[in-house]
Amino acid sequence: MDPLATIPADAETVRRLDRAHVFHSWSAQALIDPLPIASAQGSYFTDYHGRRYLDFAAQLVNVNLGHQHPKLVAAIQEYATRMTTIQPAFANDARSEAARLICEVAPGDLNRVFFTNGGAEANENAIRLAKLHTGRHKVFAAYRSYHGATAGSLTLTGDPRRWGVEPGIAGVVRYWGPYLYRSAFHATTAEQECERALRHLRDLLMVEGAHTVAAMVLETVVGTNGVLVPPHGYLQGVRELCDEFGIVMVADEVMAGFGRCGEWFAVDRWDVTPDLITFAKGVNSGYIPLGGVLINDAINETFQRRVYPGGLTYSGHPLACASAVASINIFYDEGVIEHARWLGTDVIGPGLAELADRHPSVGEVRGMGVFWAVELVRDRDTREPLVPYNATGADAQPMNEFATACKQRGLWPMTHFNRTHVVPPCTASEQEIREGLAILDDALDVADRYYRAGPNA
Repeated sequence: MDPLATIPADAETVRRLDRAHVFHSWSAQALIDPLPIASAQGSYFTDYHGRRYLDFAAQLVNVNLGHQHPKLVAAIQEYATRMTTIQPAFANDARSEAARLICEVAPGDLNRVFFTNGGAEANENAIRLAKLHTGRHKVFAAYRSYHGATAGSLTLTGDPRRWGVEPGIAGVVRYWGPYLYRSAFHATTAEQECERALRHLRDLLMVEGAHTVAAMVLETVVGTNGVLVPPHGYLQGVRELCDEFGIVMVADEVMAGFGRCGEWFAVDRWDVTPDLITFAKGVNSGYIPLGGVLINDAINETFQRRVYPGGLTYSGHPLACASAVASINIFYDEGVIEHARWLGTDVIGPGLAELADRHPSVGEVRGMGVFWAVELVRDRDTREPLVPYNATGADAQPMNEFATACKQRGLWPMTHFNRTHVVPPCTASEQEIREGLAILDDALDVADRYYRAGPNA
């Protein structure tokens, strides 16, 4: 008998079994109806009725090399014929080479990798490394952030997903990061926003006691909470504060890394080297779960004669690491980093600017590489969001209608609060991007219907 013979091949059976037995994340189980997907290829995925969707979300902003990349699939198949798993205490060829390649593209002295199964575990271990290295207990984390759904990483998270599990772990201190469009510091220029955001951090360090702070955690470019690109000088300023007070700088690049921002790591754009970088998603496009923490020489030295109290059964899983080796080599061979950067500067950025000119509901467009957000508003003058913060039910209707309009036209969007994000695979073609922008152009008519023009409109 074929070992896979019981896997259903029709949409109704897939949907029935899902509803009967699968418990879905971030969902009220009775209120969802997940769409059964039959296949995926390149920048598209297809349902059981043959309806094809352009994946402008790259699933969860992780399929950087697109779906079913033939070289990546072949590498997994080939390695599986040799070895499917081995525990992390052994040295393994795929694991060793994946670590070498990841360190090779990392900045500065980030010369070691602790492998995890994903981004949440990477952030969990990063703060553990920082606390043990410094002997301190507090961690600074931003309000507009998402760092994962384990106990520690969800406490680090600033968005409403943390509310249901609070109080969470002890010692997390919230701060406001830069976001000029909705400045917490009443800034009117990028320079002011940078200066005031850094002063805010310094003031918090003063009242919290800098000597008690182990780590300052930030998403280099904030992902789900807005694709917030930091102003010039901000990351350098954070680096200087961390150096001044002996604090570990942790850059969460789970979403921003491996081509998403048109760089190997987003910090490269600003020539800043954190002490720890967490990664996952784009390292192998999620074909097999994999994440990790890049560790600098000083923190690595702390654990040369001291046991690090952490580990995972599947840390550095051989098949996952083999896929990472193949993925990084594909990045090199196919010029994926350069292509992603070009898409941002020459196709997505200008295309979204044109949409902003045509649609009054577009309050701001921002991003870099293949990592963009379109912020939708009811009024450009007041910047009232199209839907309220963390809107649900009837309050969320305008964004729900916008997303439905996209899907009806064959585009699968990523929406969060009052934003739609443009985050297709880094390998998407110019033609595919323009196809998606044309659909967004049509769907934004839905948002425009909710627009209330201000006096200067």
